[in-house]
Amino acid sequence: MLKKLFGKKKKQEVSYEDSKGLARDENPKVRAKLASSASVRPEVLYYLTDDNSPEVRRNVARNTNTPVQANTILATDTDDQVRSELARKICKILPDISGTDADSIREQTIEILEVLASDQLPSVRAILSESLKDTLEAPKHVIMALAKDVEEIVASPVLEYSPLLTEADLLEVIASGVAAGALPAIARRPNIGEDVSDAVAASLEIPAVAALLANSSARVREDTLDQIISQAETVEDLHEPMVMRVDLSIRAMRRIAGFVASSLVDKLVERNDLSPDIEKELKKSVKGRIEEVENFDEPREDDGQVRAEKLWATGRLDEKTLTEAVASKDLSFVHNGLALMTGLSVGVIRRILNSRNGKVVTSLCWRAKLSMRLAIRIQTEIAHVPNTKLVNAKDGVEYPFDEKEMDWQLSFYVEE
Repeated sequence: MLKKLFGKKKKQEVSYEDSKGLARDENPKVRAKLASSASVRPEVLYYLTDDNSPEVRRNVARNTNTPVQANTILATDTDDQVRSELARKICKILPDISGTDADSIREQTIEILEVLASDQLPSVRAILSESLKDTLEAPKHVIMALAKDVEEIVASPVLEYSPLLTEADLLEVIASGVAAGALPAIARRPNIGEDVSDAVAASLEIPAVAALLANSSARVREDTLDQIISQAETVEDLHEPMVMRVDLSIRAMRRIAGFVASSLVDKLVERNDLSPDIEKELKKSVKGRIEEVENFDEPREDDGQVRAEKLWATGRLDEKTLTEAVASKDLSFVHNGLALMTGLSVGVIRRILNSRNGKVVTSLCWRAKLSMRLAIRIQTEIAHVPNTKLVNAKDGVEYPFDEKEMDWQLSFYVEE
């Protein structure tokens, strides 16, 4: 029977009566073959949505002849692959819905998309995002739901490519909390504006900032670029993306040459049409840093450690002097100053500040008897804590944790 009916030419239809018989066949392979037929009647496909074989239901989900009422049932099928196949099909047929009942069918199809966009399985939602990422036919609210998804594999495709998302939409997604790992997708988006670039830079997330720097079409304000350069001084992963940026001013190049490797300064010179004087100046900056390292063992009055120790000995190492060091990004002074004020080693201080953990950095500042206001600055300007992990003040001025919790936070870093 199976060979007789499905061994025919591709375009020859299986009769309605034959289809009804095949739909009740005891062999699931027969029913699965029927469910995949291009000529089977919609009402037969509807009947097969209740089949006990997942393979039959998967073929029904794939079949473009399946009526919208049957698709609605399959959207909540217990088999993950059924819902996945349905997601792929729905995204393909959405732009082609036409005919006398097109409005009604489209409305029902959108309802199916809404169900699939909230599916418990991330891979199903990811199929929607990948399939709808570059179409104008998708409903905007579904695209926004995918963009705000908590899973990076779901949010990233539409965040990077969807033409339906405006600058205001992207800012809303960032403000509401973009999925972990998905912010670089926004940073890679073509022609993003200055406000979005500001929001990406303000996150202090290294992969996202690196992607922003690599995006030659992204518009970045000079002030924002200055902030990124300040961040990049202590983050080696940003050095090369910063050097490769195409819209650097001479002032920005001077700052960058002050901390990146000599090979990157060479790239900076090669990529930009610089005058001989500027080229010489940038290379001289590198030479000066090399000589400084070579002479590191010689004590200097302006060395951060020496200055911090002198101020500590005379009782003048306090919040004011540390605030000035934070403002000028004097890392050596900040590290050594915090070490003296907390009784911890400089190595522990560096580990805490490099952790990018807002809670432990805040606890460190508490131990140093600094104000919560300065603790916030140290989190953002020195430790580069991401916005999502930033600890804010209680009632605007107070530390938000009790002493027991802050001691516990520090216990993971304090040397025994």
